[in-house]
Amino acid sequence: MADWRGLTRRDLARLVAATALAPAAALADTGFAPVIIAEGGAAEERIEDTNSALQLAIQQGADFLQINVVPTKEGALVARRDNDLTKSTDVGAHPEFAARKTTKTIGGADVTGWFAEDFTLAELKTLLCREAEPDLRPGNVKYDDKEPMLTLGEVLQIARDGCVRTGRVIGVCPRLIEPAYFESLDLHVGERLAEELNSQGYFAPAAAIWVQSADPDALKAFGRVSRVRRMQMIEPGPGAAAMTTAEALAEIRGYAEGLGPQQDLLLDPDAAVFPAPTTLAMDAHNAGLKVFSHTARGQNAYLPPTLRRRGRSPADRGDVDKLLVALFADQVDGVATDLPNLAVRARRSVMDAMRQRRQEAQRPADG
Repeated sequence: MADWRGLTRRDLARLVAATALAPAAALADTGFAPVIIAEGGAAEERIEDTNSALQLAIQQGADFLQINVVPTKEGALVARRDNDLTKSTDVGAHPEFAARKTTKTIGGADVTGWFAEDFTLAELKTLLCREAEPDLRPGNVKYDDKEPMLTLGEVLQIARDGCVRTGRVIGVCPRLIEPAYFESLDLHVGERLAEELNSQGYFAPAAAIWVQSADPDALKAFGRVSRVRRMQMIEPGPGAAAMTTAEALAEIRGYAEGLGPQQDLLLDPDAAVFPAPTTLAMDAHNAGLKVFSHTARGQNAYLPPTLRRRGRSPADRGDVDKLLVALFADQVDGVATDLPNLAVRARRSVMDAMRQRRQEAQRPADG
């Protein structure tokens, strides 16, 4: 019997059994309910970080809206994947800003373009958003030049309005990017983020906020000015594995409540058979950390080799449904994705399968 998106019930049961390292019966009364973090909103269907992408993500069932925050010239915070506006806005079509194009060294690399920190908020509000990855998301190009960029305050308001409209808790995951670079410009993004969160009532650990960063020092500094929860992101690179040892996890727990590893650290991408879970989710839980995988995307370029559709281009869709199911079955506390609609269905399928396993495990005792 077929389940959803081509997964049979046998496929689903195998995925859950293969990835669930803790006994299903142990989850019977834990209230296990993983969240869905919409990375840039429903960014497979709308241009990321726009009002329409965030609103669609809420409509589809996302629990958190993830944005990266970058500063303007005066220090206001806006939602952008990065501070280079060249691909993600129509800035190149504005002759009044032609002279602002420049080359900067960011993260050790020279980047040429237009940068948010060289514009006032009023100037940025005259720009319109564009699909930054048209080769991977060609369907979003039709939404080019229709929406302005959002401020952090506007994103928080979208989340609050979503709570009222849906009756669900909708949170926000703001991410600090390139903190050392902005500090060198005397733009203290972490402090400004804390100030804005505090002014809007997000100041307690229970607030529906997870502040993310790949920079431990940025999270430690943020913790000195705010009590909201922090998430240590682990990006791809040679130092990623070193952040997953027992000693590293214990150190991370000293300044953060959550871990945001790339999905390849949770499910071995080179295994001959999918899924092949690592022990990272269990190890991080044992260290007292919540675990949120990032970022499940549908294109072949972002999927494990065994889930890619052979003979297709990197932009073509692979078996992302199986990836989502496997991540939820690994009992992470949340999954970040630009496909919240598929993630909602994957979560429901995994929860149903786990419930069935618990019932089956209890039958001998009941009989």
